[in-house]
Amino acid sequence: MNIIKTPRNRVLGSLGRLGALAAILVVPIAKAAVFDVVVYGSDAIFLAGRTDVTIPPADQPWTGPGTHLIRHPSATPEEIRETVPPFLSVTGGDVVKVADPAVGGVNFYNDYGPPFFGPGGNGLSGSSLTSLDGISGYLGPQGPLVGVFLDDSIPSSGPAPATLNFTPGGLGIDFLRLEPALRQVFYIGDGVTSGNVFQEFIAPAGATRLFLGIPDGFGFNGAPGAYDDNDGSYMVRIGINQDPNIPEPVSMGVLALGLLGWTFFRRR
Repeated sequence: MNIIKTPRNRVLGSLGRLGALAAILVVPIAKAAVFDVVVYGSDAIFLAGRTDVTIPPADQPWTGPGTHLIRHPSATPEEIRETVPPFLSVTGGDVVKVADPAVGGVNFYNDYGPPFFGPGGNGLSGSSLTSLDGISGYLGPQGPLVGVFLDDSIPSSGPAPATLNFTPGGLGIDFLRLEPALRQVFYIGDGVTSGNVFQEFIAPAGATRLFLGIPDGFGFNGAPGAYDDNDGSYMVRIGINQDPNIPEPVSMGVLALGLLGWTFFRRR
């Protein structure tokens, strides 16, 4: 679902008792929109914007030069194939906020079934992943929702930016505002502080796309990979220059059924 809300311009003016004419005030206004986005366990944040790689079938190894995500040495019960994460169009300076409708979940471990984790991931720390080509590493909670801002180029050239630290000894996860650089992976989680205040993620200059995905690796450490046993998906609500609104409780069942159907269709 895609909800677009356009700000209304107020018109003020009066030309005397004989009549009134509306004078339109034209002011540049940043776009304001809300999107519902489904994030899959296979959505590898390190493949954001990578139109230059071919993802091999789940039962085949990565081959050739360039990007490689590490896979299990033998078949997993799920045999999940990594996917390029979804993205939204943004402009430098846009303010992004995220809401978690608590729909669905992702299992990071071999075999189907619980435990399932939402956008908040698991714990306050425990993951330290290295960079992959032009995209930074990740340091923070295990397997949460993360984002990365990109411009229109493929992020495989040039050195990766510094890795941000979202452990309790670094930025943590309770910040109010974050201004990551291009190609710098950042923690999003459930999108709110411990006081239930929306966190703000500011698109850097030159940004045209915001990718949403998951950081993973064996033991959540070292080289990125181990997505081939990540089954499940969840929904997040993204507000660009606008607060995202959580659906009313009566709508949650409909959203859950739609998400389950979408997941089944994609898996089939």
